Amino acid sequence: MTSMHLRRGLTGSALSLGLLAALSGCMLGPNDQAPHANAPIAFLNDAPASSAPYVSGGAVDPQWWNSFNDPVLTALETRAVQQNLDLQIATQRLFEAEAQAQIQGAALYPNLGANASYSRNVVSPNSPLGQFGKAFPSVTQPYNLYQYGLQTMFDLDLWGKNKRLVEAAVAKARASEEARRAALLNVEAQVASNYIQLRGTEAVLGITQKNLDFANQLVKLTAERQQAGLTTSLDVANARATAAQISAQIPTLIAQRDGLINQIGLLLGQTPDGLPQDLLTPAPVPLTPPSVPVGLPAELLTRRPDMREAADNLHAATAQIGAAKAAFFPDISLSASASLEGMTLNAMDSWKSLTYGFGPTVTLPLFEGGQLRGALKLSEAKQKEAAIAYAKTALTAFTQVNTALVNYEQEHATQQALQEDVHQSQIALSLAEEQYKEGLVDYLTVLTTQQTNLAAQQNQADSLQKLGTDLVTLYQALGGGWEGTYPSSRS
Repeated sequence: MTSMHLRRGLTGSALSLGLLAALSGCMLGPNDQAPHANAPIAFLNDAPASSAPYVSGGAVDPQWWNSFNDPVLTALETRAVQQNLDLQIATQRLFEAEAQAQIQGAALYPNLGANASYSRNVVSPNSPLGQFGKAFPSVTQPYNLYQYGLQTMFDLDLWGKNKRLVEAAVAKARASEEARRAALLNVEAQVASNYIQLRGTEAVLGITQKNLDFANQLVKLTAERQQAGLTTSLDVANARATAAQISAQIPTLIAQRDGLINQIGLLLGQTPDGLPQDLLTPAPVPLTPPSVPVGLPAELLTRRPDMREAADNLHAATAQIGAAKAAFFPDISLSASASLEGMTLNAMDSWKSLTYGFGPTVTLPLFEGGQLRGALKLSEAKQKEAAIAYAKTALTAFTQVNTALVNYEQEHATQQALQEDVHQSQIALSLAEEQYKEGLVDYLTVLTTQQTNLAAQQNQADSLQKLGTDLVTLYQALGGGWEGTYPSSRS
């Protein structure tokens, strides 16, 4: 049951609400007010978002993973929504909170019950009535007693205690719904981040394997030059050492790759043998889009699910204050019962067998040993704590967005510099290789340029991977992605 359905079920129509308000009187305690948090005018230290070359002020895309234009990633996100176990746990917690609100909401309505009983009764001869029965033997004769009827009770809730408790329960259910949305956003971000890291690891592994092939060729070339008397055994040893160093990186990269595949399987609620074949086939690192829409800072307060959850928690804590205050006042309830009683079943069809009772019940706390005052203080302290938690959540949200934007922007600059590094180191390696073949330089020059080129290629691949994961972090900080469809099954 969604929270909207829950609210409909608890409040009913507008007419019934008005009647209930008339019967229940006032509601003590403060009413919930939308919390306020100071939002900056713009992200990135108040700089206009449009001044950043890779950022725009448009609305955040709810399906941001599509901006990577990777069909495998898109398919993984779809499966994660349907199969992730953490999301299923969050879903059940939402259902629990909704059920708790439904249970609490029952206090707003009268209850009606039916009862029926049968008993076989005998008066003890030694009892006062039994002594009396010595003169009247019929009194001590066994007899049957049949009874069935109805009873009802309704709490007038003059001070709004039950209403406040229902209000708090509904707010908690909404908070649970937002926690579920936050869980979905976290799963989506983890899937994308692990997938991009997987493709980045595959890229580094491919670069390393190509460089190992190149290093082995140089080992062969150096050995041939030694046999021809053109170089020494020192160069051969250095060439073989370099090839061994490059080869030593490969097992670590393979373990990292397989670990990321297993992690994605965990996020999909799937064992490795059930993962799609496309995931196990190497592919390039997904490229980031030319521009990323980040929206306005003020929109962050209503878009991020953790902000919405914090607001609902504050609402629930505020309502609890009213319930604690109402506990100081008399509790008045109306009760009524009607039943038919008779010594035979045939007598039950007569109104002469009718017995009934009705009237109010008043309960007034006279001495509670400070329990009620303690409960009020506790509610007020929790409300202040929830208000501080909301302010902290808002500050954390803006900080995370600004940090993610800075990291994303600066990684773009790093990527551009590394592209030039790879280009120039490749030129240097080609020149060194040609000059070594012609005997113009020693092997140390080739070794140095080879190591420089390998490091430049690996750094570029790592930077491309980091650029993608930085963008995922930015999207998560912006709070986009929870708008997706949840599984509807409650099994």
